[in-house]
Amino acid sequence: MAAVMAATYPDLYAAVGVHSGLAYAVAHDLPSALAAMQQGTPGQARPPAGAVPLIVFHGDRDATVAPVNADRLLDQWLQAAGAGPGRAGRPARNVTVEPGLAPGGHAYTRVIYHDSGGRAMAETWMVHEAGHAWSGGSPRGSYTDPRGPDASAEMVRFFREHPRGMAPATHSFAF
Repeated sequence: MAAVMAATYPDLYAAVGVHSGLAYAVAHDLPSALAAMQQGTPGQARPPAGAVPLIVFHGDRDATVAPVNADRLLDQWLQAAGAGPGRAGRPARNVTVEPGLAPGGHAYTRVIYHDSGGRAMAETWMVHEAGHAWSGGSPRGSYTDPRGPDASAEMVRFFREHPRGMAPATHSFAF
């Protein structure tokens, strides 16, 4: 739902966070949603009305929402931001890849996409060996994985780095 709201009303949001979700407008009913969750989306989805900074978390062992959906969401956002065809096209120049390990927990790969001014405008966190659960969530919760990294803390950090009032149209990706 976060992707839908940010894609439909980019003027209302400073940034968006998606955990284990689908790209915008890839499903129109339950059967198409279930198909997209399991296999990703075939072809290009409808582009968002605009792009706000995006942070995405996904487990690479998610059997409920296939990890390819994180890539599709990112590609969609990069296209909306004017970055061309996304990762499937030209190689990106302003991308940082950071492998990491949550203390006592999961390894992860964080990929940061910078605009032409060097600001992080999109991040993906692929959590290795994680399934369909909120990364870094409480061990008392359902569908949570306390072995982190802490998706909540990272999303708050990302949101603080992108305060309201930043005009998304003035920031373009350099690829």
